[in-house]
Amino acid sequence: MKTVAEFNIRYQQLLDDAGQPTGPLPDFARDPAQLHEMYRVMTLCRLFDTKAINLQRTGKLGTYAPCTGHEATHVGVGAAMQDADVLCPVYREYGTQLWRGVTLAEIFIYWGGDERGTNFAGPREDFPWCVPIASQCPHAAGAAMAFKLRGEPRCAVAYIGDGGTSQGAFYEAMNLAGAHALPVVFVIVNNGWAISIPVGEQTAAQTLAQKAIAAGIPGVQVDGNDVIGVREVMQAALARARAGEGPTVVEALTYRLSDHTTADDATRYRPAGELEAAWQREPLLRLRRYMESLDCWDEGRERALREDCTAQIDAAVLAYQANPKASTDSMFDHLFATLPAHLVEQRETARRYAVGHG
Repeated sequence: MKTVAEFNIRYQQLLDDAGQPTGPLPDFARDPAQLHEMYRVMTLCRLFDTKAINLQRTGKLGTYAPCTGHEATHVGVGAAMQDADVLCPVYREYGTQLWRGVTLAEIFIYWGGDERGTNFAGPREDFPWCVPIASQCPHAAGAAMAFKLRGEPRCAVAYIGDGGTSQGAFYEAMNLAGAHALPVVFVIVNNGWAISIPVGEQTAAQTLAQKAIAAGIPGVQVDGNDVIGVREVMQAALARARAGEGPTVVEALTYRLSDHTTADDATRYRPAGELEAAWQREPLLRLRRYMESLDCWDEGRERALREDCTAQIDAAVLAYQANPKASTDSMFDHLFATLPAHLVEQRETARRYAVGHG
């Protein structure tokens, strides 16, 4: 029997766990201004996460999906994208969204149960948060097909979790993208756990990046706690897509340092030692150590950054709390040109319920 095809999956890490370079770095990694901006958004995400969880615990926000531990992946992806590109997120990619112009108040408004939070002030064509698992992947492939048909030098980026790669929609989107060489990048955030299910119980695949092979497209793995490595891999994948060479799957290896959502209790299924070890590899500490080694970061700058981020978050909380409450009619708006009779009935029922409950 002869071998008809062979494949390999490349792995990239440019900063190790201690924040030390593992080899030559790209130019942006030696520019203090760019490092500071990536670290700023990562810190803003971390502090925002803490505030959002506190608001939820005190009944001032709905169920919330934390992003602690994912900051390097999210910001690295955002920093690599161009403004004209389109993002198709899942439901916790706040770092990418903040980089692209989504406001803190909009994130609060959405998780407060108000869809007006998805009416982004910045990236008007980015897709809203997607709670159904993997349905954002065909959306991204469809947007990418539109870009290709129009001859526009734009790319779509779709996020997917490790558990989401077990969904049929993920494979269908990859197949479409590969068959038509679409300008799309699928980013798998492999944080080790699909709620309570570890990766090893979801798939026998050695990597998730290798799932791209079946669709005839490249797959690459990157240290998702290394913001420089993520940005470099994404820049290459997006340049490839923009040049008409088709899609890429990027698997970012990271760790979820919090619960899946505020409705979850990860201590029930996750070993404590595993979490403690992950905190030693966390992305903010890694980038900070690297900047300190360049003498472009210190305790004074850290303190000032945290104070500034806290002020921004506090202002966003006030804006969220001052946002006029949406009427129950908003659930039925923008669905049909003429609302069907059964939805008219439901709208009237909702109005009566709202009056009775203030």
